[in-house]
Amino acid sequence: MWQANHVAGLLRDQHPDLEVELLPMVTQGDIILDQPLAQIGGKGLFIKELERALLREDADIAVHSMKDLPVQGTPGLVVDIVLERANPFDALLSNSGQGIVELPAGSLVGTSSLRRQCQLKSVRPDLEVADLRGNVNTRIFKMQDGDYDAIILACAGLERLGLDQLVTETLRPPKWLPCASQGTIGVQSREGDKAVNRLILPLLHQDTALRTRAERSVATLVQGSCQLPLAVFAQTHDSQLRISGLVGTPDGQTVLRSESSGEASQVDSLSAKVAEDLLLQGADKIIASLT
Repeated sequence: MWQANHVAGLLRDQHPDLEVELLPMVTQGDIILDQPLAQIGGKGLFIKELERALLREDADIAVHSMKDLPVQGTPGLVVDIVLERANPFDALLSNSGQGIVELPAGSLVGTSSLRRQCQLKSVRPDLEVADLRGNVNTRIFKMQDGDYDAIILACAGLERLGLDQLVTETLRPPKWLPCASQGTIGVQSREGDKAVNRLILPLLHQDTALRTRAERSVATLVQGSCQLPLAVFAQTHDSQLRISGLVGTPDGQTVLRSESSGEASQVDSLSAKVAEDLLLQGADKIIASLT
């Protein structure tokens, strides 16, 4: 709802005479909270109802976290507009105020992400990991209530809800990579709907679009998704682009890494280089064993 209201506000700023109405919806990802995402269909469970509303023309646009969108698009729909990226990194929250290195052996850390589990276990194999579902407030309450010693969440969600003061440690590259497109809001619309697409065009942030293209391209080429232990992060500086990728096993015992940098205009070839290197190292075998 925060994201939808944010986009609605931006549209009203760009088009003062435009009437914007929110159509709140509940998705299967919001309803099924007693099973790990990786076992029930992954992040795509958060978008199907919204996409159906677009295709039925009950809604004109849908607002998504880009990391929730499967890399394979839905026929008839496009996500050509991405907003300026918020904080893309992960955050550790702990009851003790201790970071990953300081947490006592055997501490229970909550996360529903195999990517986060993989990276956590690779640096601290002596920690325990348990599935964690629910909205941000629910997850924080579960930790504070003693169900977990620590939890891992996205910085962007915490900052948008004014909860970033609870962050114990920000998990940053190069040691820790985020999910492809984490922190980025995308606006989905019907392909060929010229009137609507003209209205949302001013919301496009070009640098974020470039980084999104790079990260999602790597994910597509390795045939990975957000529910798999796959991380991709792209950075830009002037005309330069650097892409870092990671694929690993959930137990953290195998972690494959690759990086490529060059002119931002070569985004597709740089993405392909990272993906090909990960595949040569055996990323395809890891992904196949989990799908």
